[in-house]
Amino acid sequence: MSAGDRGGDVSRLTAEFLRRRLARAEPAGDAAEAEAARADGLAAAVLVPIIMEPDPRILLTRRADHLRSHGGQVSFPGGRIDPEDESHEAAALREAWEEVALDPEAVELIGRLPMHETGTGFLVTPVVGLVTPGVQLRPAANEVAAILSLPLAILLDPDQPQRSRMKLKGGDWRDGWVWPHDEHHIWGATAAILMSLARRLREQT
Repeated sequence: MSAGDRGGDVSRLTAEFLRRRLARAEPAGDAAEAEAARADGLAAAVLVPIIMEPDPRILLTRRADHLRSHGGQVSFPGGRIDPEDESHEAAALREAWEEVALDPEAVELIGRLPMHETGTGFLVTPVVGLVTPGVQLRPAANEVAAILSLPLAILLDPDQPQRSRMKLKGGDWRDGWVWPHDEHHIWGATAAILMSLARRLREQT
């Protein structure tokens, strides 16, 4: 069974449903913590792009193997917030343009997910956006090995993600959550951010 065959009811994943689930105030203290991280040069932002096709899909990338940080891993477009970025949202859109040529005009920003602290000390703010279907994308040759996608409906599947043991490049092993994909393991910070989005989508109210 492929990843596209798993998951929940696609019909409920409308743009209005997603806007309602993501439109909520930033948790108390998050803004101050994010600004402190930015002052320390440890603030980052990623774009969680949802392509609004009939079967909505989450846009992901596979980082180029030669990259020193997380080379070969599945990730969201994003990176460190630069001094000239006006906001976390601006940084996420800039990075998405640089990495996959995603036109900012094709993205409707609808909210943020809880911040995630990486093992390297970065504080990542995930910014969720709805992407116009049919948008043209192009991977940056030096950064992105491939452009991938994951059916949004899989985030409604109560059996996902699953705990798994992953072997790191250095030979160490790590236990963590893994989302299924036809070609890759989705784990680490990307898996954690997907879990945050899944919790929002699965809420009963």
